Amino acid sequence: MKKIISILGSTGSIGQSTLKVVRAFPGRFQIKLLAANRQRERLLQQAMEFTPDWIYITRDFDAAWLKNQIGDKKIRVIQGPEQLERVVRKLRVNLTVSAIVGAAGLRPTIAAIESGSNIALANKEAMVVAGRLMNQLAKEKGVEILPVDSEHNALHQCLHGAKREEVKRLILTASGGPFREFEGDFNQITPAQALKHPTWDMGKKISIDSATLMNKGLEVIEAHYLFGFSPNEIDIVIHPQSIVHSMIEFIDNSYICQLGNTDMVHPIQYALTYPDRVQNPFKGFDITKGAKLDFFKVDRSKFPCSQLAYDALLMGGNAPAILNAGNEIAVQAFLDERVKFTDIHRINAACLEKMAHRRASSLDEILDLDKQTRKFGLGVVSRLENSKG
Repeated sequence: MKKIISILGSTGSIGQSTLKVVRAFPGRFQIKLLAANRQRERLLQQAMEFTPDWIYITRDFDAAWLKNQIGDKKIRVIQGPEQLERVVRKLRVNLTVSAIVGAAGLRPTIAAIESGSNIALANKEAMVVAGRLMNQLAKEKGVEILPVDSEHNALHQCLHGAKREEVKRLILTASGGPFREFEGDFNQITPAQALKHPTWDMGKKISIDSATLMNKGLEVIEAHYLFGFSPNEIDIVIHPQSIVHSMIEFIDNSYICQLGNTDMVHPIQYALTYPDRVQNPFKGFDITKGAKLDFFKVDRSKFPCSQLAYDALLMGGNAPAILNAGNEIAVQAFLDERVKFTDIHRINAACLEKMAHRRASSLDEILDLDKQTRKFGLGVVSRLENSKG
């Protein structure tokens, strides 16, 4: 029987890799919905190849263009976030790939859970911002949330079949970013330097998060919500080769790790075919070619943003959502050269200190708190800018 899937964010890198997996297994999957932001030509190509029932694009004039291009084919075009939520909520699919970046992906992901769809989660921010709410809804609907991020996908694989009481800790691996061995003045780091990742070619936001190690901090929060481990049971280690994607340590001091090629088709296939494992045509990892594995502790005094994630979890409530919002403001301010590299931590810490006591339970309240935090964060940015003068 075919597995029916929807892809939220089909034209991005995760979406394209997902379709690569679908293409590799003809007859195994049926696509019900493809949703994109603005890449209408690519969305059109995908629609013509995979003939979903629905396609979504954000802007009305792009939707009009798509309707004209599709002609008399039985593919319905929708536009606007409210329409997307409405359609996602009424669709009956086995799995929804959540790959719309940032807060924009939160509402349709919640709608998919409410529809009873399992989730292949590639939107890290959704779990960081609304992890408790998503878990609660998933439990009520009997829905499984399967991580697509390579680190959490690796943990899911390592934990498969393990008893909770046997596991001592989860260990996320980090490349260490461009400043792992940096001994200079962190105050003088420029955006150009921070964007030069030694291993990956990524977007600007995630590249800066990698440079501050905030990306790993956010992954600690995500792991907490996904797997139910406490902050002191989740650790980060520097692993420059990025071959081991994550590992777990048992109470008897033995380890299980997941390693493989750094290609997102592998964790995506795991999520799409779960609980089965299926042979694929993709390039594998040859362990006989002299793989070198180095691991180092994280210096949290050098990378204090990683510690803030633990602080946010210990604060509880909506502190993780506040940290995520503050960090987005801080990173953009640094990229715009309004603040120093070290100010990213200062802005994040200030947001936590000021906003962490505020409570929000519904999705609307959480998103309102997100807006309030961003406004406060911009005020901190302005004060730091003025202090430079």
